[in-house]
Amino acid sequence: MDKEKIATLEDQPLMHQINQIKNNYFFSPKILTIVFGAVFLGIGSGYLLAKNISGVPVIGKTTNGSSAVSKGIIVGSNDTKTFKDTAEGILQEGGIEGEGQYHLVRPGGDSQNVYLTSSSVDLSQFIKKKVKVWGQTQKAQTAGWLMDVGKVEVL
Repeated sequence: MDKEKIATLEDQPLMHQINQIKNNYFFSPKILTIVFGAVFLGIGSGYLLAKNISGVPVIGKTTNGSSAVSKGIIVGSNDTKTFKDTAEGILQEGGIEGEGQYHLVRPGGDSQNVYLTSSSVDLSQFIKKKVKVWGQTQKAQTAGWLMDVGKVEVL
């Protein structure tokens, strides 16, 4: 190295003082407005999505305690690509050996029952009603037919 370069390096102090930023960019009104706007939009969109995330209407109870289910009501998804299998019968509670929470009673005896589960439709509101269900057939160990229901129509 040159002696001049060494001399200039030796003249410089080992520690430098860091100057504070004169314009505080992190707390400027423009940045704060953008941040609060983004937070507001995030909370608002999250609320709207959480209100009806599945797109499945929910049937509730009327004030007199009777079920709001009547003939012709259709509840659930319109995704016929996923829920392509259909079955009709009287909806009853109970599965078979841990498979299904409900079952459809169909003509022909117990061997014709369709055992049902559903993560998108509350099937308990349709007990003892004649219904048509759309769903996706699932692999079963005991049940002759196990279906994940995505749509229900009261007949």
